[in-house]
Amino acid sequence: MDDRRMMAVMESVVEKVKVWFRFTPREGWFPQDTEGLWAAKLGDDTARVQNTPFLQDGVAEGDVVRYRTGPDGLHWAVGRVSSSGNCTIRVVPVPTGPLGRSARAVHQRLSAFGLGGEVFSDEFPMTAFTVPAGADFAGIKTLLDRGQNDGWWHYEVGCGTDAWWNA
Repeated sequence: MDDRRMMAVMESVVEKVKVWFRFTPREGWFPQDTEGLWAAKLGDDTARVQNTPFLQDGVAEGDVVRYRTGPDGLHWAVGRVSSSGNCTIRVVPVPTGPLGRSARAVHQRLSAFGLGGEVFSDEFPMTAFTVPAGADFAGIKTLLDRGQNDGWWHYEVGCGTDAWWNA
């Protein structure tokens, strides 16, 4: 069996769990105080995050988190064990700007960097992007700043590493 096929078989048997994060809602933002992220279970109380957070700060896709399972069976995050080196950015197009409410246009602008992202909803086209550890942080930051200054979008960094902040 070749390596790619073996990895596909191994990934198919990895147990996926939803790890829930609690946080204080931000004023003027969503009223939610929890977010569930899919994760690959690594041990009895650890898992690797497998999607990009829309609301939770301080965690990125690929990070390993520790959780406790509550009496309700839900897995609640209690801390980050290790960083993947990835970063999380969130971009919301300005409805009256040149991109309109188009999450697709946001994706197109950032496509040169090969970023994958998820869209919150049609009603609120925020896109959450995972910025891989080896990405061109300086180039991405330059484009994000330019887009914000030119009225394309607003953005925030949900999880940044030292390499991100120093780029």
